[in-house]
Amino acid sequence: MNLKPTRSASPTQGVSAGNLRELHDAGRAIMRNVETVIDGKHEAVQIALTVLLAEGHLLIEDVPGVGKTMLAKALARSVDCTVGRIQFTPDLLPSDVTGVSVFNQAERRFEFKPGPVFANIVIGDEINRASPKTQSALLESMEERQVTVDGTTYPLALPFTVIATQNPIEMEGTYALPEAQRDRFMARISMGYPDSDSELAMLDSRDTSSPLALISAVVSEETLRDMMHTARAVFASVAVKEYAVNLVRATRDDRDLRLGASPRATLQLIRAAKAQAALNGRDYVLPDDIDALAVAVLGHRLVPTSRALGHHHQDSGPVIDDIVRRILADTPVPVGVAASDQVPAHPFKAAASSSLPPVPAASMRPLGSTGQS
Repeated sequence: MNLKPTRSASPTQGVSAGNLRELHDAGRAIMRNVETVIDGKHEAVQIALTVLLAEGHLLIEDVPGVGKTMLAKALARSVDCTVGRIQFTPDLLPSDVTGVSVFNQAERRFEFKPGPVFANIVIGDEINRASPKTQSALLESMEERQVTVDGTTYPLALPFTVIATQNPIEMEGTYALPEAQRDRFMARISMGYPDSDSELAMLDSRDTSSPLALISAVVSEETLRDMMHTARAVFASVAVKEYAVNLVRATRDDRDLRLGASPRATLQLIRAAKAQAALNGRDYVLPDDIDALAVAVLGHRLVPTSRALGHHHQDSGPVIDDIVRRILADTPVPVGVAASDQVPAHPFKAAASSSLPPVPAASMRPLGSTGQS
């Protein structure tokens, strides 16, 4: 499958309809594969795939037993890439993650033995059960795609994505992730409990065997790499970029936040929006793409004030999500973007959008509105 973007295309021309069609078809195949394992969580699956195509890292946070690790494993198995798994525990050492230099008696020299982080997709299970020292072993690899051990730097193979799970910080025996590490995750999602129909269907489908044993790769490593190139080439207009910047800057000045989002958050918000646009058959980003991903991309980077938390000291997630939604409502949305400075629609796009619906986005608001009645 050839998904490489047209080299001669200018930014205003986007990517070809053929590349979009192939990315869209491959994306649908991955989602169908994952959803044979994860019941009733279409939005979580789509955001996870969006992060993968945007070359980011995903943090799945929720209570035990709702399918966090199952989602990570299913997504990893749907792509024919190398997969590493790390079970984080309080006694895990940094060298257990990155690797260690071992002395070779025969050759009288040290040899580097790579750790599980040397894989295309790294699953970090219960990342907040390891000590902060061990958690920090992932900082360099997540940001710079490399590992430094004993003064020697080893590059990681691309693509490289970390999919980490964690239980809420009030659970016993956990260590809260520091702000610097949370900021390296492109998005954070919560699985939530399944609805009654999905939970009832799960009782039948998993009674005798695990559905993970039945799925296999539907996309090759080369195809995934080409999908990433195509998603990266999606066009984002100046107006859309300014909208993303205004959202992020608003978090830094908000009265209910002690710590706002970083410039890295702005970059990752645009990259995620490009990937979502491509999955929905568009070669340009709309403000709705930004709105749909804002909570997932920005929420885990923000620190609320004590006044905003009120009696929610043990679970700041819902409070932060409400703050992000309020900022979305208060930030003017650029109107007429698609008509004025985006590329013309391809005939394929209407069909693509209908066959793979986007993550629900906030309603479009007129320029200058505050979102308040």
